[in-house]
Amino acid sequence: MTIKVGERLPDAVFKTKSDEGVSEVRSETLFKGKRIVLFAVPGAFTPTCSMNHLPGYLENRDAILAKGIDAIVVVAVNDPHVMGAWAKATNGEGKIQYLSDGNATFTKAVGLDVDLGAGNMGIRSKRYSMLVEDGVVKQLNIEESPGQAITSSAATILNQL
Repeated sequence: MTIKVGERLPDAVFKTKSDEGVSEVRSETLFKGKRIVLFAVPGAFTPTCSMNHLPGYLENRDAILAKGIDAIVVVAVNDPHVMGAWAKATNGEGKIQYLSDGNATFTKAVGLDVDLGAGNMGIRSKRYSMLVEDGVVKQLNIEESPGQAITSSAATILNQL
């Protein structure tokens, strides 16, 4: 079942990669007492994710944070090394938090997984964005097609803040 506005996010453990190595980020720590904009992509380095979706969040980062947002987080069903490399390649280090949900544990728990096996990508995340306040979903924007980044764009979430 897909998570809905008003519901609490499940407990999850993400991985993140920095120059110091791979570390864990617990959802409880990430979301507790904070307003977070979280968006998910089907895959780091994929065309729509890298050319359309992520750039909008980097370009609108300051405007989003100015609306009382504590952090912007991107999640993908990729390993933490890929997410770390994507952060470096997009100049997003220190601007957006890049989190790995390598086994799609969180993605499946929120019901936003999609089987992209036909494209040889396996189980991935649907493309979406959400506003999370103290662990509770306040806005949820899910794309109909993984090749589009309109409903889940930074401009959409900025208008909702």
